Amino acid sequence: MKPWKKPALALLNRWRNKRTAKIHHLTLQSVALERDVKIDVYVPPGYDPDCAYPFVVFNDGQDLPRMGFIDILDPLFDNQTTPPFLTIGVHAASDRQREYGTAREPDYKSRGDKAALYTRFVLDELLPFLYRHYSLTELSSQRAFAGFSLGGLSAFDGGWANPQVFGTIGVFSGALWWRSSPVKPEDPDADRIMHDIVLQTPTIDANQRYWFQCGTLDEEDDRNNNGIIDAIDDTQALMAALFQKGVQQGSVRYLEVAQGRHNPETWGEAMPDFLHWAFNP
Repeated sequence: MKPWKKPALALLNRWRNKRTAKIHHLTLQSVALERDVKIDVYVPPGYDPDCAYPFVVFNDGQDLPRMGFIDILDPLFDNQTTPPFLTIGVHAASDRQREYGTAREPDYKSRGDKAALYTRFVLDELLPFLYRHYSLTELSSQRAFAGFSLGGLSAFDGGWANPQVFGTIGVFSGALWWRSSPVKPEDPDADRIMHDIVLQTPTIDANQRYWFQCGTLDEEDDRNNNGIIDAIDDTQALMAALFQKGVQQGSVRYLEVAQGRHNPETWGEAMPDFLHWAFNP
């Protein structure tokens, strides 16, 4: 199967005549999660089953319509500012705080106790299902995993543990405060699980890339009283941990949205930046 390349004239004309991305609403019966998982697949205009397409998987895929995701995609494809790619929006469960988190361990309140099962679902059920029904690339450099808030933490955890699968990770307003113990007044930044996982990882994949976004109004909490809200503090600390492990500066992008809030409208504002980063390395 051939990788996607700049379209021939005939294919380009097909795009011009039919240039709106399509949404396929699917349901996957998950053995690992013991539930039906709703999935929205956004298919680019002129989809050609003989090409191998890049793709991105989003946690909290139910939030994509609220940010006008089709209206974000269409200009990218119409202007060819990114190659055509597929987007997979995975709807969160009603017990979202159990399935999202870190697979290594739940947080100190036992939230995220199904996170390892969710990662297994993505790797062993979702991806094989997608490959059976769509024409997708086998190149990790063209496969991304992303999410919003707690879904962003989940995407980072799953992507970090599986760099051979996902070459790019996207974290929108990530819940990177996730911790193994309550906040300690004498050391308020201690025990953040994802930071510890990164620092304790023996070796890293030098080719993996990381995109982070925060809004300056994501929250008001400032547990260490340094004048920086925790959402930004935790994100910048995770980036520092990546650099400490040897990740190169050029493999990390940080976008701070002025007046940005913890909501899909802000994430939609940041979305084109992420998609450009993910698919134009």
